[in-house]
Amino acid sequence: MVFLSVPFYIFLAAAAAAYYLLPLRFRWLALLTASMAFYARLSHGRRIFLAMLLFSYAMGLLLYYMRKRRAGKAQEGESKGVPERLVFAAAVCAVAAPLVVSKNGNFILQSFLHRPGRSFIVPLGLSFYTLQMIAYLADIFTGRIEAEKNPFHYMLFISFFPQTIQGPIPRFGDLQRQLLTGHRFDEAGFTRGLLLIGWGFFLKMMIADKAAVVVNTVFDHSAMYAGLEVFAAGALYSLQLYADFMACVSMARGAAALFGVHLAENFNHPYLALSVKEFWQRWHISLSSWLRDYVYIPLGGNRRGRLRRYVNLAAAFAVSGIWHGPGYKYLFWGLVHAAYQIGEEITAPARDRLCRLLRIGEGSFLRTALRRAAVLFSVMAAWIVFRADSLREGLRMLASMVSVWNPWILFDDTLLSLGLGWKEWAVLLVSSWILLRAGLFRERRGLELWDCLMGQHILFRWFCYLGAAVAVFVFGTYGFGYDAQAFIYGGF
Repeated sequence: MVFLSVPFYIFLAAAAAAYYLLPLRFRWLALLTASMAFYARLSHGRRIFLAMLLFSYAMGLLLYYMRKRRAGKAQEGESKGVPERLVFAAAVCAVAAPLVVSKNGNFILQSFLHRPGRSFIVPLGLSFYTLQMIAYLADIFTGRIEAEKNPFHYMLFISFFPQTIQGPIPRFGDLQRQLLTGHRFDEAGFTRGLLLIGWGFFLKMMIADKAAVVVNTVFDHSAMYAGLEVFAAGALYSLQLYADFMACVSMARGAAALFGVHLAENFNHPYLALSVKEFWQRWHISLSSWLRDYVYIPLGGNRRGRLRRYVNLAAAFAVSGIWHGPGYKYLFWGLVHAAYQIGEEITAPARDRLCRLLRIGEGSFLRTALRRAAVLFSVMAAWIVFRADSLREGLRMLASMVSVWNPWILFDDTLLSLGLGWKEWAVLLVSSWILLRAGLFRERRGLELWDCLMGQHILFRWFCYLGAAVAVFVFGTYGFGYDAQAFIYGGF
């Protein structure tokens, strides 16, 4: 994958050098040139990308001028006119069409029309920049932002190369000014960017790719495993997915920081959440906020009663499931998370009464541990369906966790037969412990480890930097002769 390749960092260094050599007011041109070169080199769907970019740019201008003209004639606060609504709806449908067809076209053809599947061109980053474009059009339609007049400025917003392939999903109002404003070289910011990239390498090579070995062994031959073997694979997949996705986002944020651009955080240690609702406030934050702002709230949010709120919540998570992939298992995964949140709300009074009866105080260590364990198990169960080959197979694996009791696998050599030797298990466990400690450190102090490290003496800092780099490349995935796995969310 691009973030793990030497050519990418040669390209990144050349882009950064060009950026800081240009005068401040022209530095955005270096970003635009680099982004266009990056996408043209990697993507086989360039024409689709360019067509969507030009179409959304033109529709943004049209919506802006329609709204502006209507504002001059109508009283402030009057509802949108029918023509404006139709234009907006048509624009959103047209922008979403390539994503729907490429992801769900074969599923619709085979499952509903009973016709053979076809080969669809899927441009890199389609899932992410489609949501960017829809958010841009919606923000113009609702008057949150003005349309971008300069097509090259808009092109840079959509194609900014650190985030275009795997997110996070930025908003026009948050990112555009950062891209167009020339930033002076800042040593602290540049160093922090490098540390974020290094953190991404640690997460990917020391955790995600090692956990992937066991996960692939079990899920690719799921009929051979049951009980605690499935539980172990589900737990490791939860860890793999988190470390993998946070790795690519950390690298994207680090690459952007080299140019003085701040990309929003996409994770806030979600496995420390005390409820599934809080989990989604911490996991894939840019997608969660997009679903809230452009699906849940437009449908009515929580303004029309409890039942309607539950329906809106289910609709938002159904969109999330469909966005992740075709087939019933992704839709089921999304709806299960909606059911989790609804169930949490309905059962909250009964759970509170039970805790009072058992004298388990709010905020106590035991209650916090129980709530986190419940969230972890619930999320893991949904991830098992998400990772399985089909919905039926995922449900069978979940059933086997309950019906088969085989605790002896924890004490014999079963876990060592799943692809990792004891040394690799040791590296995975120690690395996971470091990730956990980093999360707890942030929860308690509100700081990242590298923020504290940057305040230390330069000799100590460089000792830590070099030591961490050596550890990653010796004990990481490459150190044991594996090929680095592609980032999971690159497939979405």
